[in-house]
Amino acid sequence: MRAVTRPFRVAHGEPVAWGDPAALGIADLARPEYGDPPLPEPDDVPVFWGCGVTPQSVIVASRLPFAITHEPGHMFVTDLVHDDLLVPARAG
Repeated sequence: MRAVTRPFRVAHGEPVAWGDPAALGIADLARPEYGDPPLPEPDDVPVFWGCGVTPQSVIVASRLPFAITHEPGHMFVTDLVHDDLLVPARAG
C-alpha cells in the first residue's frame, strides 16, 4: 500500500500506520472524536493517514473569521488526474 500511495504526497501520500489502533493511542475505533465510525468487515485491517481535523481544531480555537477546509470523512474533489499529483521520488 505504501508503494502505491507514496508518490501522491500532495494528496495524503502513504499511511502513517496500519493495524493496531492502540499503537496510535486510539482506544475504540467505533467512537471517533470526529466524523462517523468506520464499519469494518471481518478481515479488514485499519489504515491511518494524516488528517485535516487537527488543523480544523486549531482554526476553531483561533476564532478566525473565515476559513475553507473539509468536513471529516469528506475529502476535496477536483478535476486533477493522478499524473497531476505525482511528486518525483527524492534522490538518495
